[in-house]
Amino acid sequence: MDPLFSVVIVNWNTRELLLNCVQSIYDNTTEKNYDIWVVDNASSDSSVEALRAKFPAVKVVASETNLGFAGGNNLALEKITAKYALLLNTDTLVKPNAFD
Repeated sequence: MDPLFSVVIVNWNTRELLLNCVQSIYDNTTEKNYDIWVVDNASSDSSVEALRAKFPAVKVVASETNLGFAGGNNLALEKITAKYALLLNTDTLVKPNAFD
């Protein structure tokens, strides 16, 4: 069954912000009908490796070039199967029950 919504996060060299953002999603949601997609815009700070190591369930699209926020989101939006998409910046910290 497809998730109700996909969380899409575009990253470029903000590894720690990205990891904190994803952690805040897992820590503060009770609704589990979502998936998380991260588009990495050719980061050089080991963002992809750190993300895959800590959060293996997150779907990663590793772009070879920096496509910017809009271009990165478009890469993920072409792939998701959810009815809705929530686009986040890496500096977002999800508050408790925000997705509920």
